[in-house]
Amino acid sequence: MVHQAEYLESSGSSISSILQGGYNHPLSREWQQERQLTKNMFIFPLFVSDDPEEETPIPSLPNIKRFGVNKLVPYLDGLVKKGLRAVILFGVPLKPGVKDAVGTAADDPEGPVITSIKLLKTHFPDLFIMCDVCLCEYTDHGHCGLLDEKDGTLLREPSVRRIAAVAVNYAKAGANSVAPSDMMDGRIKDIKLGLMQAGLAHKCLVTSYAAKFSGNLYGPFRAAAGSVPSHGDRKAYQLPPGGAGLARRALIRDMEEGADAIIVKPSTFYLDIISDASRLCRDYPICAYHVSGEYAMLHAAAEKGIVDLKGVAFEAHQGFLRAGARLIISYFTPEFLDWLQV
Repeated sequence: MVHQAEYLESSGSSISSILQGGYNHPLSREWQQERQLTKNMFIFPLFVSDDPEEETPIPSLPNIKRFGVNKLVPYLDGLVKKGLRAVILFGVPLKPGVKDAVGTAADDPEGPVITSIKLLKTHFPDLFIMCDVCLCEYTDHGHCGLLDEKDGTLLREPSVRRIAAVAVNYAKAGANSVAPSDMMDGRIKDIKLGLMQAGLAHKCLVTSYAAKFSGNLYGPFRAAAGSVPSHGDRKAYQLPPGGAGLARRALIRDMEEGADAIIVKPSTFYLDIISDASRLCRDYPICAYHVSGEYAMLHAAAEKGIVDLKGVAFEAHQGFLRAGARLIISYFTPEFLDWLQV
């Protein structure tokens, strides 16, 4: 009989080099994952317009539609029964003349967001409702704050005051979380103070888009939300794609100002930022936002036969978990409700 040591020497192998027995079965492959995707970590983006009867497919976002408030409950009912736990609302004003310089329609009590919050709370009391807080969908110039009439640049202080007011009004309507996506300096502090003054800070989670980068992956969203800037771009207030240090500083800033959770946006090209956030903000929930352009690219690749859609969706979203995310805002949420068991 060959001694074990002699066998190892003759085969040129060591015990620690034999790994495949650990993942030769589908279940044991799941066991090798440090964290597994579950339904409760998914947040589904919803576009809600001020046309109550609207149900319009978005051509650049396969399987995604823009809804009016009267269409929301029938659509969401099946998803909630499959295990949907959270949504994030984006209001889309379509009526002529609604947009103005200060985004008045953002917190209109009869507008799509506040109306949707109340409706969903009535029909789905356990559904977690997050509201994106920004002015770009509601301003006639398409920027995320108030502009200086002289040079067209953003005015920080009035912008932050307006954004905080919108956030507080969403919380008053019943939102479980407000998520400011404008990237204005100081808005987390003003929102938190506003919630405290309104007696709502203990009821509403502040989810900060602390590391939101400018770039080329937002096109389908902006088309769906009607938030394309009428002039210029957002590079002066969203982070430059190469600015990892700026992202780390922004993460620290927003934690110090009172954020309860952190969003990194986009996700696929910014896994290093998610990893940085998991270390810097290790006691906070970290959310990866799989944005419209990333979603559309995967669908385009699948349509060309380059990838298997389900396989690549799992690969992408498992990457967010590996990098350190606990939550995922994803247009793939309805599919994952079918694909996942729990």
